[in-house]
Amino acid sequence: MMNGWNGAMTWEGWLFMSFFWVLLLGVIVWAATQLFPGRRDARPAESGDEPRRILDRRLASGEIDFDTYERLRRTLGTAGGVS
Repeated sequence: MMNGWNGAMTWEGWLFMSFFWVLLLGVIVWAATQLFPGRRDARPAESGDEPRRILDRRLASGEIDFDTYERLRRTLGTAGGVS
């Protein structure tokens, strides 16, 4: 033979070792994604989307009244080119 070129392991040993390393790598990747979640919302914000959300939130919290909301919403629509 080749004097144990494969470390004297049988094919079952190689198969087990391969599964072990794949499983270990999978656990490491899973743990990294749990520890460092990153940004969940990968969708890019459309033009004028964020100011409208802020305006909606200000109206919902009672910071501004509806007339002011409507006026600012129209201003955002004309300034951003989106109506």
